[in-house]
Amino acid sequence: MSELKDMKAVILCGGEGTRLREETEYKPKPLVTVGGLPILWHIMKTYSAYGIREFVLCLGYKGEMIKQFFLTHELMHNDFTIHLGDRVHDKIHKDEPAEDWAITFVDTGLKSMTGLRLKRIERYIGTDNFFATYGDGLADLDIRETLTTHRRLNATATLTGVHPRSKFGLIQPGKGGLVEKFVEKPRLYDYMNGGYYVFRKDIFDYLEADESCVLETKLEMLAGKKQLGMHKHEGFWYAMDTYKDFLELNKMWDEGVRPWKKW
Repeated sequence: MSELKDMKAVILCGGEGTRLREETEYKPKPLVTVGGLPILWHIMKTYSAYGIREFVLCLGYKGEMIKQFFLTHELMHNDFTIHLGDRVHDKIHKDEPAEDWAITFVDTGLKSMTGLRLKRIERYIGTDNFFATYGDGLADLDIRETLTTHRRLNATATLTGVHPRSKFGLIQPGKGGLVEKFVEKPRLYDYMNGGYYVFRKDIFDYLEADESCVLETKLEMLAGKKQLGMHKHEGFWYAMDTYKDFLELNKMWDEGVRPWKKW
């Protein structure tokens, strides 16, 4: 699908991540690490595995740290030689090729809601469709399939529907007070919004330049207009929402269980 190489992925990186305060007190949530690298980097690698090379990052809380990470990423993860008297001949000794990414960093406001953050990057979108997601969710998603679904439905917005897991054990009661069946934190049948959107450019017509503009509320409106599609994803999806999620994702990485690793 040659169209992919011309499309951009927009990533919402501006929230404060208050439910992960153990980590986000000192860094923005997208910089919280999985396997030693920010979850944001993992998300971008997922897109780039399918040919996406251009990214727009919607910055807010501690956005300068995200800029700093990418400005120094190659230096911090490779050996390098510097010539103090002649910096022209500085050299980075790379074990692997660097990511061939073009990243646009946009300050979308400290307190802006998701809709305004998206609205403020409108001028950087030049194609009829573009990808977007949040800076905290990992999935073994085929990006090409989300675009195929979006084009087939001809919707203004297409989200990725995923199956959540119950936070609690579920009980099926039996006779006489006995339990017929007990399942600890099962995967639920219903779908929830897993992010990983594809938007038509006219999504911007529904967004106001107002701090209180919430993208998810606009999606409710689009559903009422039959302009919201869903790509069903039956595979892996995990959002880093709490410190427990942070520990679980890093445990998976350390044990070599990395279903989102497409590269």
